[in-house]
Amino acid sequence: MKLHGVVFDIGQTLVDYSAPLSWAELYRAAFEETAEANGFELNEEEAGHIIKVLTKYNTSDNPREEEVSSDVIFGELLEGTRIPAECLGRVKAAFFGFFSRSARVFPEAEEVLRQLSRRGIPTGTLSDVPYGMDNEFILKDLGQLCSLITFPYTSNDIGLRKPNPAGLLLLAERMGVSVHDIAFVGDEDKDMECAKNAGAHAILMDRGGEWGDFGQEAAIKDLRELLELME
Repeated sequence: MKLHGVVFDIGQTLVDYSAPLSWAELYRAAFEETAEANGFELNEEEAGHIIKVLTKYNTSDNPREEEVSSDVIFGELLEGTRIPAECLGRVKAAFFGFFSRSARVFPEAEEVLRQLSRRGIPTGTLSDVPYGMDNEFILKDLGQLCSLITFPYTSNDIGLRKPNPAGLLLLAERMGVSVHDIAFVGDEDKDMECAKNAGAHAILMDRGGEWGDFGQEAAIKDLRELLELME
């Protein structure tokens, strides 16, 4: 497979998260800890409002194409609580930190990115953020991988979520290569659909060997297998 660029999803492709794909079952625990960290206690009415707002913006239950910023989501959320608006930044940091604390970079990721860099192949990320999560939080989960990625983008940068192809088309433009010569590596069906919509190579990250046919061109269980596909 001849490639002139590679784009990666982040979660479960470059970074291992122990949190479930849908955070719904952890809403209350996450926000109770968030409130406590900021010196507040939630009553039942406030907790119900928070869960209602988070459910509204849960893309597993309510898919959307356009991205919504965390300031909008958490601004709406705080309006139904006694937490002052000026605490917005601290609340976001505590909430997203609850889900990121277990983030671990997959062990082979750094070496694969270094190998791609040595080959002169530009790299990027294209990840849909949960609840408008600011890039400063999700890119922090990448650790030093971030310095090895040429274009670390998320849906915040694009304004649109996958499977809309806009992100891959923009990344190909920034890389200075044809979108037909880049691969998109991700672990969800929408990643494969996004790649196909853009005309890129669709590579399914199937670490557990449990996914089916999402129309991918190839499936890999380890990022090192991508290098093998390119040889």
